[in-house]
Amino acid sequence: MTKQGCSYNGGICHKTIESCDGCNRKLENGSGWFCSACPDPEQKWKNGNCNLASHVTTATTQKKQKVNPLKASKRARR
Repeated sequence: MTKQGCSYNGGICHKTIESCDGCNRKLENGSGWFCSACPDPEQKWKNGNCNLASHVTTATTQKKQKVNPLKASKRARR
């Protein structure tokens, strides 16, 4: 969606959904709120998080590595 209108699907862009609240890509047009990056936001959120959403962060967890006690004691002696 741009200021000139929508170029998707014959000029018909779909309005944003609740999951898009808080995103920086939302634009307000005369007829409602639209996404500037995706013409059909519902399809982007269908299989999980939208990859273009600026308000969603993915939490990465690091696995704790196992420490070999024998090697750790040898390293400590150095």
